[in-house]
Amino acid sequence: MSQQLYAAIDVGGTKIAAALVDAGGTLLTRTELPTPPRGSAEEVMATVAKLVDTLAEDSRWAEVTGVGIGSAGPVDPVLGTVSPVNIPGWRDFPIVARVRELQPINGAEVLLTGDGSAMAAGEHWRGAARGYDNALGLVVSTGVGAGLILDGALRTGPSGNAGHLGHITVDMEGEDCPCGSRGCVEIFASGTSIARWAVQNGWRPHSDNVVETNARATPASTVATHPTAHVTAADIAASARRGEEIALAAFDRAGRALAAGIAATAMLVDIRAAVIGGGVAKAGEVLFDPLRRHLTRYASFPFTRDIAILPATLGSDAGLIGAAAALAKQTAG
Repeated sequence: MSQQLYAAIDVGGTKIAAALVDAGGTLLTRTELPTPPRGSAEEVMATVAKLVDTLAEDSRWAEVTGVGIGSAGPVDPVLGTVSPVNIPGWRDFPIVARVRELQPINGAEVLLTGDGSAMAAGEHWRGAARGYDNALGLVVSTGVGAGLILDGALRTGPSGNAGHLGHITVDMEGEDCPCGSRGCVEIFASGTSIARWAVQNGWRPHSDNVVETNARATPASTVATHPTAHVTAADIAASARRGEEIALAAFDRAGRALAAGIAATAMLVDIRAAVIGGGVAKAGEVLFDPLRRHLTRYASFPFTRDIAILPATLGSDAGLIGAAAALAKQTAG
């Protein structure tokens, strides 16, 4: 018996993933590729096309009724364009039109959503935000994205970018952000920023730890010559779990920035929960402990004091499931 299926694409600064998702929100098959580092617009698009081609090889492809795209932002769902801060090659890139032109898509409906909004929609549909009518979904990875569930529905605003928490200023005198502002949450809390700050403040790896963490990408000789080459937030988290001071401080400042952003959001729209996902969230309590501690200071009003801080349960699949959820809601009318 045939069933209604959705293709989903999740575009991030580190990787691009694609999947088939059924009408109940179950992910049926998944594939991903690295986002070309500093790739041109066409190189990044070629990666998307390759992923779609892989999905189209599945015997169930004929049942796909449309494509949902969750992309790092800013996004423009009206024009169908994206300008991800962490993908320099894409500026006002017409992703909806280009995906619609792909041979396997054959002109099917394509819906664009910001990655934070897609994550929020996915976690509200099938994950940690189920049962919360007012929640914030946060993707903490190469960048920091967010989406809002208000009154039980995903709210993206007229521009499609509501919930862009990563670029809320939390330090008026902070360093410049690639977005053009300064002191943004992302400058403190993204995986890239955590690693950079730790290295700049004297963190040095145990050689065996970095070789093991980056074994597939970094030869041991490279690490020996350049001890901070390819350092990631996961490396810093491993050090923090051993109680190393600089690593703990890096995650403390990240948690503090996230807490300030979450508290500001709660003051504005009265959320009851914040669900945290993305690669940095894999650090676990190394991130969540300082976040919750700082939130008690910033969320000072009675109606903000009991915000549930929850780890995402859908992992790296949240954006894919959420992109399908947004498409399913639109096609349902």
